[in-house]
Amino acid sequence: MNPSSEHIPRVSTRARWWPARRTGRAAAGTGIALTLLAGSTYAATTLMDVPAPHDLARLQSTQPSRQGDRFPARTVTTASTTSELPASPQPAPRTVPWKGGSLPFEQFLETTHTNAFVVLQDGKITHEWYADGVTADTRMSSWSMAKSLVSLLVGQAVQRGELSEEDRLVDLLPELRTGGAYDTVTVRHLLDMSSGIDVDENYKPWWPFTGTARMLLTRDLPAFVRDHRSVTYAPGSQATYRSVDTQMLGLVLSRVEGRPLAEILGERLWGPMGATRTATWNLDRDGGTEKAFCCVNATARDFARVGQLVLDRGRAGGRQVIPEQWIDRLSTPTPHSIDGWGYSAQWWHPTGGNGKDFSAIGVYGQYTYVDPVSRTVIVKLSDHGTQQDEQETIDALRSIAHGDA
Repeated sequence: MNPSSEHIPRVSTRARWWPARRTGRAAAGTGIALTLLAGSTYAATTLMDVPAPHDLARLQSTQPSRQGDRFPARTVTTASTTSELPASPQPAPRTVPWKGGSLPFEQFLETTHTNAFVVLQDGKITHEWYADGVTADTRMSSWSMAKSLVSLLVGQAVQRGELSEEDRLVDLLPELRTGGAYDTVTVRHLLDMSSGIDVDENYKPWWPFTGTARMLLTRDLPAFVRDHRSVTYAPGSQATYRSVDTQMLGLVLSRVEGRPLAEILGERLWGPMGATRTATWNLDRDGGTEKAFCCVNATARDFARVGQLVLDRGRAGGRQVIPEQWIDRLSTPTPHSIDGWGYSAQWWHPTGGNGKDFSAIGVYGQYTYVDPVSRTVIVKLSDHGTQQDEQETIDALRSIAHGDA
């Protein structure tokens, strides 16, 4: 969660690690070196079963909000009965707080590269804005907001008795047993990012050989998790943001239900909450495994329905979709903070504010913000830099929720 001032990285066509030369001999040598490098890179991507360099370049030329179109996906279905969000239009705020000053609302949206912005108060749309080329029907990537969806599915499974937070990972997925500290990881550890599983948060898909970048790009997620079964600290002793924890939860859910994660999401959540558009969940390969830690592609309004479901303590359409106890669980920070923010069951609790709000957050500026005090849900889908201006954005959303702008 360390905010960065860098913008979305792009693939460079220049090899920065060689100094510039002016002689023909040096240029020829550099050409040979580039050829050898390209050959070794293609070989490495083939060996690691990730996309080839030219495919990585195409991926990086695509805005993060639309990168879901570049991966195989499984459909998340809706029910035959959907729920409309009533409109109660209110004027947009004039300004929002921003980095010690204030910023005109429209400039805030532009500065943070917003694609969609939806505000619900008491379940009604009070403000809705879309960038050029984006509409209420446009599906965009959730990135790590998907983690918060996985949490809701886990809460349902716990209520049904299919899972317990005390269950050990290796009892649910016995093929992963090591005989070491990894075997003590529980569902609770995975939920709260306290497992210690050693997969670092590398967000550099043009160097897809380590960490989360490789997990995003691998075409064999089950093999990836089998290859990463060491821990960096005793599970439960501290917390560190690790996307692999959510991937493990997704594998557990799929195993206990005996079906794909996208199918579970459609039946257990997307349909019952009244989503109006099908979503998609990206896979490691055609017909393969969902990238549980990211990559649900849906409309801003349907993400807003998720927030409203949580705000309404798990109720939608006159039924209890998510257990109230699970809403209490995710809305109460655990003792172990992560990067200075509270965290619980795959939902963030930013510092400041009234201490009651929380949010699902994606790496490129995706937010499903929930404030029970003002009865507000705000969805912001962006193409901002990795983890950029997160505290500042939350402060702006808080101001909008409470009408302070």
